[in-house]
Amino acid sequence: MHLQLETVAVFAPLLGGAIAGLFGKKIGDKAANFVTCTLMLASAGSAIALFYDILLKHDPRTVQLFTWISSGALNVSWALRFDQLATVMVAVVTVVSTCVHFYSIGYMAHDKARARFTAYLSLFTFAMLMLVTADNLVQLFFGWEGVGLMSYLLIGFWNEKESANSAAIKAFVMNRIGDFGLALGLMATFFLFHSLDFKDIFAHAAEMQNATIMFLGHGFGALNLICALLFVGAMGKSAQLGLHTWLPDAMEGPTPVSALIHAATMVTAGVFMVARMSPLYEYAVDVRMFITIMGGLTAFIAATIAITQFDIKRVIAYSTMSQLGYMFFALGVSAYSAAIFHLFTHAFFKALLFLGSGSVIHAMGGEQDMRKMGGLYKKIPHTYVMMWIGSLALAGIPLFAGYYSKDMILEADFARMGHVAHFAWVLGVAAAFLTAFYSWRLIFMTFHGKPRADKHTMDHVHESPPVMLVPLYVLATGATFGGWAFRKFFVGRMRFKFWGKSLFVLKGDNVISMAEHIPSWAGHAPAVVGVTGILVAFWLYMKATKVPGKIVKAFKPVHSLLFNKWYFDEIYHALGVVPAFVVGRILWKTGDGKIIDGLGPDGVARVVAKGSRETSKVETGYVYHYAFAMLLGVVAFITAYIFCVQR
Repeated sequence: MHLQLETVAVFAPLLGGAIAGLFGKKIGDKAANFVTCTLMLASAGSAIALFYDILLKHDPRTVQLFTWISSGALNVSWALRFDQLATVMVAVVTVVSTCVHFYSIGYMAHDKARARFTAYLSLFTFAMLMLVTADNLVQLFFGWEGVGLMSYLLIGFWNEKESANSAAIKAFVMNRIGDFGLALGLMATFFLFHSLDFKDIFAHAAEMQNATIMFLGHGFGALNLICALLFVGAMGKSAQLGLHTWLPDAMEGPTPVSALIHAATMVTAGVFMVARMSPLYEYAVDVRMFITIMGGLTAFIAATIAITQFDIKRVIAYSTMSQLGYMFFALGVSAYSAAIFHLFTHAFFKALLFLGSGSVIHAMGGEQDMRKMGGLYKKIPHTYVMMWIGSLALAGIPLFAGYYSKDMILEADFARMGHVAHFAWVLGVAAAFLTAFYSWRLIFMTFHGKPRADKHTMDHVHESPPVMLVPLYVLATGATFGGWAFRKFFVGRMRFKFWGKSLFVLKGDNVISMAEHIPSWAGHAPAVVGVTGILVAFWLYMKATKVPGKIVKAFKPVHSLLFNKWYFDEIYHALGVVPAFVVGRILWKTGDGKIIDGLGPDGVARVVAKGSRETSKVETGYVYHYAFAMLLGVVAFITAYIFCVQR
């Protein structure tokens, strides 16, 4: 029974993707949707059963499938590691992906390549499941790269659009930068531990805490170096500051793709990987401090950008980046369970917000600019309520899921002594205010006030069909009740049994327990600033509607900085893209054209052609010329013969 549940949970999406991808044209779009959705239901059902079996009955296990690589000291098995951490991830991924699959039936109803789309969704899900159930770093890397490949195909799904192609390439390239660090981290891990199996690595982590590795001519703390390189990979996948610019551009893909990538799968891979490697990160204190700083800056800067955007999906995309920042600075202070708890709740309310925004876009005939919306709450009341629930959870309002997980992160961060942790806490509280503000800015601009769309568009606004609304109800249930229902397991009194040995924290360093003793004002601060952010948004966008424009004019330079995303894209273009094109043109025109081709094939061809032209001049047509040439040949032959005989 165990083997059946585990294999169905992981491989059912692969089977669905293969059938839809290989036979979609033969069986038709409806059959492809039926097959993939049915198999995703089977996967999600198995994952929920495993959630109960492994997490609540405390029965983790590893299923060995076969030996994958055996070469000298490198022995890698293909296995499914279903411990507590993996089981949480599998449940989240499969449930959210199932909702996205069903939602896509309605959202993509008029697309000409529905079978291909649903095949990509299923294969994406399978790659993520391989990543989170990996029993070694090679298998994790396989899933990691699989997710990257499928995200490229999904973001660029509407490949007739130049913007979609550019966004897909950008996501692929930015992730390759991060993946280079991850690959180096894997190599360094094998060099130090002579193994890539988690069991062997974790068993000897404590012994290696003082080991050093020579890198670029300098000696580095081995675990610090490995963890830093692995974190570079996490920065790319989870869109941390510096490698984040692909994330908002990924909105060029269909909205179900946005929900799948930004909620429970690709962007959380980095968070999962750091949590999985907690036995190493616990001894890499300097790296964890860096992660804390990067997480705090990411949470704050992404929130400042979100308050100025008008594309409904981009606002939610920057919200994703900001929430990932929270997860990372929780990891940085060793609050691994709080980070995964926020990942768990975030999956529900962020998928709800993305699919809800897709319902708005569907109702508006493809329009995504909030400046062209307004007055929609009467037209699409179900979507309106769902967006309220998602926004309440995102803003961390009490009783909703985000309140329990986000507050736990900030409390744990405050409990951690030190300037770095408190710096991140201040940024986190500021980001909480901005989160509530831009969430209700979105609600008020989209659903309230006077309609700003033309009459024809407003006359055709309609509620989404049940196949799109039912997944919203499922996600709304998680966004409403997921926090208080699971708090005691993830970060409460039952957390030690719940997590077992899947997360590692050094003794005497449990910030979750320390968070219970922080001052009450620090514990209430996130909720207070959240409510304040909602009230400020209400005043600016419902009462004093002319004030936002005056603020923009009064602080034009600041607004331009935030609206243009702190000019990261422009800086990267100037420092990276333009020099790359210049160097590329020099190598193309000079290196390849003039040197390689000029001295190589083109040069040889020119010499042969010139020689042929000169030789052709001998072809005069006069017999005495040919006789003279023959005589010269005979003289040369005799001379050569005499010379050789004499030697």
